[in-house]
This record gives sequence, structure tokens and C-alpha cells, in this order.
Amino acid sequence: MNKRFDAYIFDMDGTLWDAVDSYAAIWNTTIVQLGVQVPPVTRQKLVELMGMPLDAIYDSLVGDCADRRKFEELLLANDSDMMPELGGRLYPGVRETLDELRDSGALLMMVSNCTATGLPNFVAYNRLEGYFSELLSMGATGKDKTANIKALISRYNLSNPVYVGDTAGDCTATHAAGIPFVWAAYGFGKNVAGADYTICSINELPSI
Repeated sequence: MNKRFDAYIFDMDGTLWDAVDSYAAIWNTTIVQLGVQVPPVTRQKLVELMGMPLDAIYDSLVGDCADRRKFEELLLANDSDMMPELGGRLYPGVRETLDELRDSGALLMMVSNCTATGLPNFVAYNRLEGYFSELLSMGATGKDKTANIKALISRYNLSNPVYVGDTAGDCTATHAAGIPFVWAAYGFGKNVAGADYTICSINELPSI
């Protein structure tokens, strides 16, 4: 195995698992509870928005049709309550690949634009405790993906980390943090230009 990367920093949605159907259920539950007059949230619509911060997703799905603070508070509460039960589907080969990378001596970490409970729920649902040295999300830190990646680089004194994600936004944020980007082409993003590496299955990651 090529061991030149000392850390692999992972995105969550579209990179390690697909939980879009669960997210749609949470959005629709919140819409019904508050009686908001907007179309139901579909899987297709959410896929188009994956990787964006919550504010941008809210603007697209709800806009001015509800009180933002009240809606987002209930949405986050529903997410915290429902995701531990609903969960998502790990992509094929994820656990085996994480095992291989961990055994190589590299650090494994996660950085996502999700809610504060998103990454802990992901780890618990998939029984991946002990795999990741740290989990940072916009919901927990209030900082964007670039800032959170930089924080990990500084905190762990990383010399050659790489970020693995699936969208053009991931690519931009990664390069802004000054590290290479691996595009998970099997995820939600399409036509991601500028990636340093491309993988069509996570099983390919250890050999780049």
C-alpha cells in the first residue's frame, strides 16, 4: 500500500454513506408539524443540495414560508431524535477500507457541513467507534469546512493529509485548506473539476 498520506479526512454524505431518504423524512416531518405550505421534500431535490450548509438548504426548500429560527430549531431536534433510528446505508467496502487505512498507521478523521449530532450519530449507527481520531462539523464548531480541515491539520501537526469528498464544494474547500482532494465519483456530486484524484469505489482509496 502507498503510505504517503498521514491522515485521511472524510466527508460523510455521498462519501461514506447514503442517508438522503432519512433526511427527507426529517424535513417532511418538520414541515407537517409546523404546517408550512411548501412542496414535500423529495430525494431528488435533496441530492441536488447535498454538501451545502443548512442555511442554503433551508433557503432552497423553505425560503420565506416559515419562521427560520423556529423551523431550524425543530428540524435539528427532529434530526437528533430520528437519525439514530433511521440511519443510512454505508457504501460497499467502507468498513473494509477504513480497516485497511487504519492498519497502515494513518489517522482517520471526519469533517462535514452537517448538524452537531450528525457525525456522532453516523459513528454510533454504523458501530464505527474507535475508527476516527476526531469529528468536526459546521453544526458543532460554527466554522466552514475549510476552517475545520485547517484546524485538524494544525491540531495533529499533519504533514500530508488528504480530504475525501463527493462534491465540487468539497473540492473547493479542500484546496482552500491547502491539501489534495480525492473525488468520490460514486457519490452525489457530478462533474467535479480540479480533483487531484478520482475514485469510483472507496475500495480504490488505499491504492491512490
